[in-house]
Amino acid sequence: MARDIRDLFREEEVVKASMPENHEARFLEKLDQAMPVSKPKYNWFGIAASVIVLLGFSFLTLKFYNSNEIQVENTPGTMVNSTTTEVKTLGDVSPGLKKVEDYYLASINLELAKIKYTPDTKELFDGYVKQLEELDKEYQRLSEELTNSGPSELTVNALIDNLKFRLNLLYRLRAQLQELNLSNEFDNQNQSI
Repeated sequence: MARDIRDLFREEEVVKASMPENHEARFLEKLDQAMPVSKPKYNWFGIAASVIVLLGFSFLTLKFYNSNEIQVENTPGTMVNSTTTEVKTLGDVSPGLKKVEDYYLASINLELAKIKYTPDTKELFDGYVKQLEELDKEYQRLSEELTNSGPSELTVNALIDNLKFRLNLLYRLRAQLQELNLSNEFDNQNQSI
């Protein structure tokens, strides 16, 4: 018959047994034998190697970043970075011009993505690509001028006009391709009739 342990304690039927003497000491001794506690041994060579590697990476990183910032004196009072000279764009002049530049560049990329290149339109397409390359070279030249001489109204207007010309050129290319496709479709319909 099952009895509730709480009832047993209340009735004091359970004899209170005490732990044998030195029970805790014997338990800890057996625990140490089963699972000995070892003090961590430091591998001094491993620590030294890690420190050397860390110092090496730090030195190389410092050397790399300092080599990119070597300054060469160009003219009295001015310093120019010898490794890379960053070319300014319209966005570097003002936030408003950055919006204009981003708008035109996004429109140009969108128009380029819309144009379908086929072997029939290769000659027409190549002519426009050549003109776009010339406009891109001119844009780079104007950007360098903007960097070297600073922003002027003429340079900024020329950069914006260049972007407009490129976009208009792509509009004309797309229109001519559509006309060519329509005339090809018309010819194909006439031949099939």
